[in-house]
Amino acid sequence: MALSVPCYSPSFRKPPEVVRLRRKRARSRGAAAEPPRELPEPAARRAALAAGLHLRPFPAVGGRGGGGGPGAARRNPFARLDNRPRVAAEPPDGPAREQPEAPGPFLDSNQENDLLWEEKFPERTTVTELPQTSHVSFSESDIPSSENTELPVDWSIKTRLLFTSSQPFTWADHLKAQEEAQGLVQHCRATEVTLPKSIQDPKLSTELRCTFQQSLIYWLHPALSWLPLFPRIGADRKMAGKTSPWSNDATLQHVLMSDWSVSFTSLYNLLKTKLCPYFYVCTYQFTVLFRAAGLAGSDLITALISPTTRGLREAMRNEGIEFSLPLIKESGHKKETSSGTSLGYGEEQAISDEDEEESFSWLEEMGVQDKIKKPDILSIKLRKEKHEVQMDHRPESVVLVKGINTFTLLNFLINCKSLVATSGPQAGLPPTLLSPVAFRGATMQILKARSVNVKTQALSGYRDQFSLEITGPIMPHSLHSLTMLLRSSQSGSFSAVLYPHEPTAVFNICLPVDKVLDREVVHKELTNCGLHPNTLEQLSQIPLLGKSSLRNVVLRDYIYNWRS
Repeated sequence: MALSVPCYSPSFRKPPEVVRLRRKRARSRGAAAEPPRELPEPAARRAALAAGLHLRPFPAVGGRGGGGGPGAARRNPFARLDNRPRVAAEPPDGPAREQPEAPGPFLDSNQENDLLWEEKFPERTTVTELPQTSHVSFSESDIPSSENTELPVDWSIKTRLLFTSSQPFTWADHLKAQEEAQGLVQHCRATEVTLPKSIQDPKLSTELRCTFQQSLIYWLHPALSWLPLFPRIGADRKMAGKTSPWSNDATLQHVLMSDWSVSFTSLYNLLKTKLCPYFYVCTYQFTVLFRAAGLAGSDLITALISPTTRGLREAMRNEGIEFSLPLIKESGHKKETSSGTSLGYGEEQAISDEDEEESFSWLEEMGVQDKIKKPDILSIKLRKEKHEVQMDHRPESVVLVKGINTFTLLNFLINCKSLVATSGPQAGLPPTLLSPVAFRGATMQILKARSVNVKTQALSGYRDQFSLEITGPIMPHSLHSLTMLLRSSQSGSFSAVLYPHEPTAVFNICLPVDKVLDREVVHKELTNCGLHPNTLEQLSQIPLLGKSSLRNVVLRDYIYNWRS
């Protein structure tokens, strides 16, 4: 007697076996197949044929099992009787928009950048398409541009700029010796040059070419031609294998740091007397931005450090440097009490300490405090500092130092042993100092510029696309000077892709302002800082970009639109 097994069916077959049986039946039927006989047409089909509709032929009997041949198309039983494809409705204002052509197998550098931008921002318009549109739409997550004649201030350092325009950039190539010399003199003497709104023939404009040379100059210390000294964060791979005779020579390291300290002090003195608007200190772990009083809406000297670690902040506290964490206060790291009042960072820490002490009081009341193993003091301290450690190396760890504390920060950085790497390709190499004006021990450097003329695919075939690429540590004053210059040379129409050094993007945060500054007084005090008045006007504005920076800029009819 067979045993009955629950949930068992003797006639059950696995799916592969069912498919195999169906194929076998199809082959046996095909061997002795008769000519397919037509089924009587349904009444609905006969009525449609009588009405004059064009219908597909009704499938034969063997159409399902393969008797109709491989070319026999099976009719969709859920389709309409006439089976005609629906015509896409055209918009009322004209024909359907044409689809962009696929890129060819060979791409130039500009097309490659456009494709990368399109891949990163699929909902946005590519660089090559921007000059063809009359209005540029931006997503809600972008900083609202609201069509302005000036760009917002951007304090991040750019590593590369790519300008594209419908007009050539040939005027930027092969400067004459006299034009190059005149540009150097204009920069050293801080000559103010005002270009016309539109230049008819830029290639013949000596004033334009000299101003272009003036806009590319910056000052650097130390200067080692065989080593890339910017960026310093994450640059070990680029510096690997380079010659560094100071790495194992303590005397040479001492000499390098002594010269660097003199240059650093010289820059701070220029900043304090408002002869230098700002400068950067780039270490292998963090970057410091020093700004003169009057810039970014502050009436005091300010210094922003990013990114930082708990160890660095603790060392600054031990040196008596007063600082704040502006993004911690803004990002909502506050607790809401039952009454609805918000607590600051210090009050929150005090309450957590009280809660920690009271959390073990009930053990004493029960008399079992000696039998229960409580966490030691070090574990409690680490747990309390967990939230502070979590923000290390992140934009939220940016530190703000103001006023006289910036001088204490200067001495701290000069004497800080962890400022210089002790191992790796950057071992013994002092931090990089970047400034828009000359200072003691500085070396004049020039940004690299290269213009390219390429053919790009368009709807009607190929069209000329002109681009200008600028590489190097591009500081805020250089970015503004170049946009002013290109606005005149390209007749108020160009687009640009900007590549920021990400650790410096957080320098665009809006800092708390104690009082509103008088613009005229600020400009009068910073007249001799070496910047163009329009550039000084922009840098004195309060930053609006937050933790982001400018990435795409479009100028159309002298009106800016941007994305960040």
